Amino acid sequence: MAEPMYKQIAEDLRKKIETGELAPGGQLPTELDLRESYNASRNTIRDAIKRLISSGYVETRPGQGTFVLRNIDPFVTTLSRDKDSGLGGGEGASYLSEVSKQHRTPEVGPVRVEMQLARPEIAARLRVPTDTQVVSRHQERFIDGTPWSLQTSFYPMELVTSGRATRLLLAEDITEGTATYLEGATGRKQVGYRDWITARTPDENEQKFFGLPHDSTVFEIFRTAFDQSGVPTRVTVTVFPADRNQFIVNVGTLPDPEYDAR
Repeated sequence: MAEPMYKQIAEDLRKKIETGELAPGGQLPTELDLRESYNASRNTIRDAIKRLISSGYVETRPGQGTFVLRNIDPFVTTLSRDKDSGLGGGEGASYLSEVSKQHRTPEVGPVRVEMQLARPEIAARLRVPTDTQVVSRHQERFIDGTPWSLQTSFYPMELVTSGRATRLLLAEDITEGTATYLEGATGRKQVGYRDWITARTPDENEQKFFGLPHDSTVFEIFRTAFDQSGVPTRVTVTVFPADRNQFIVNVGTLPDPEYDAR
């Protein structure tokens, strides 16, 4: 007995995806074009697309069309790192080192520096009033040419107005890590940090940067660093798409993880 028409169409499209005829990230022909190509009804084409969606081959973006999903190899970030180094998991040189160790190619965009009023979630973590000025340092991050994370660090303005940590205002990397720099410039030694991990849907800018549908999921990690007096010195907010990121937290003395062991 012959398979239903929608299954035959879905199977043909699947083969085109797997052979590269329909490229990853590319848009499928319109519903009208598919109807004409396969001499099929609207419902048949829609059922075929639903089958491809449920199989993880394509996704539909409202107002845009149906797109072939990219075959993304997730990257594993170890969040727990040396508390004193200033290079915690997913930050600065730690990010570049972690990516390179996994034989991937890291890339960071230029540093964008702004002065702004602290948003409530940032003010609460820095323990300052919401109308307090802060310095933000923002970077886009890529792995193997694919947008992978967005990271913004917020610092109390007093670090700059005191004249001790003016490099925070420069649109350039602080290669030794901000914790190391701040300790030398201000005497405030980072003794630890707290990660607060949340999940939500992406906003419009994140959808555009990461190429995500509106109903996908991103992780948002708020990292608050503390000095030897228990006072917050910075809050780093990193947004990770869930489709390309995984995390490890180590407790105790452990052997290195085997990333190839799925």
